[in-house]
Amino acid sequence: MSTVDHYGTLFPAAVVGSLPRPDFVREAVTGERALDAERAEQVMDAAVTYALTLQEEAGLDVVTDGEWRRASYIGVIAELAHGFEVGLNPADGRPWTVVTGELAEKDAGFIAREIEFLKQKTDRRIKATLPAPALLGERMWDAEESCGAYPTRREFVEACVPVLRRELELLRDAGTDIVQIDDPHLCLLVDDQVRAGYDDPEAEADFAAATTNAVVEGIDDVRLAVHLCRRAGARVRGEALHTGGYGPILTHLNRLKVHHLTMEFTSPGAGDAEVFKALREDFEIGLGCVGVHPGEVDAPEVIVERVERALEYLAPERVVLNPDCGFAPGSAARVDIDEVYVKLQNEVEAARRLREKYAQ
Repeated sequence: MSTVDHYGTLFPAAVVGSLPRPDFVREAVTGERALDAERAEQVMDAAVTYALTLQEEAGLDVVTDGEWRRASYIGVIAELAHGFEVGLNPADGRPWTVVTGELAEKDAGFIAREIEFLKQKTDRRIKATLPAPALLGERMWDAEESCGAYPTRREFVEACVPVLRRELELLRDAGTDIVQIDDPHLCLLVDDQVRAGYDDPEAEADFAAATTNAVVEGIDDVRLAVHLCRRAGARVRGEALHTGGYGPILTHLNRLKVHHLTMEFTSPGAGDAEVFKALREDFEIGLGCVGVHPGEVDAPEVIVERVERALEYLAPERVVLNPDCGFAPGSAARVDIDEVYVKLQNEVEAARRLREKYAQ
């Protein structure tokens, strides 16, 4: 299936997932402001409608709900399954979700209901996001807190697979157009320092790819994507940056049973465009051509230039435009939503210019 067939246009403009949340939304989601269930639903329905309208007015072809109903893009697993304790990380005081008990079904369909709401409000293509199993293991398993339920991190990751797969099935049934699995963990294995932290980094990358494949195996009637992130999200959160080209994980990427890879392409550490020659030709590429760092707005001509560097190796039909990462990764990210609106407008304008130039 080509990009044109699926989206109805060349160079469709999309977002990766998250949008920055106003304080009233953050407070409603985190419980900082006490709301009864009925009022909380009213507030969030209105807020998500606003997030959707912002994307439509910017001109996007693919939209999300901004991930506004979730405490975090990773912590959403605690909505789907029992077995987690939500608190503060003793290392840095930030919100922390850790597995402390065996996983059991809690609210299957939490993410699918995000999509059902959007489908009532828009005729644009809709994307939903899920965290990768290996990412959950890296962030939510603790040697002391989790060992009673799951003695090893890998056992916990394997337990996450059926939970995520069930939600993927419900997303498909809800009519989701694209389901994106976020896996910055796999992508960090391009960094020599990160790789040095594992006895066998190749085995770790293999496990990450295999567990993602276990989630998506045999799922039809929905476009499947994996989002790879090394630097962009960390820049928004002010965390350590990671470098390295995609070479060390190319074999594992080519094994992923998905249609689409979303990849960073704006920062110097993102690697050379020649990497696209080594990827499977059937992959659609979500090209990260819009920077997400606060205070930096890429002009349309800059975005066009980045896309055209990739077009030296990719057919136009394989390219989807999107930011490097979500605009608000992590519950603590503080990003100006009006600035994001301008960035998305510029992305859409770049897509228009590219269509005008490359349409046959």
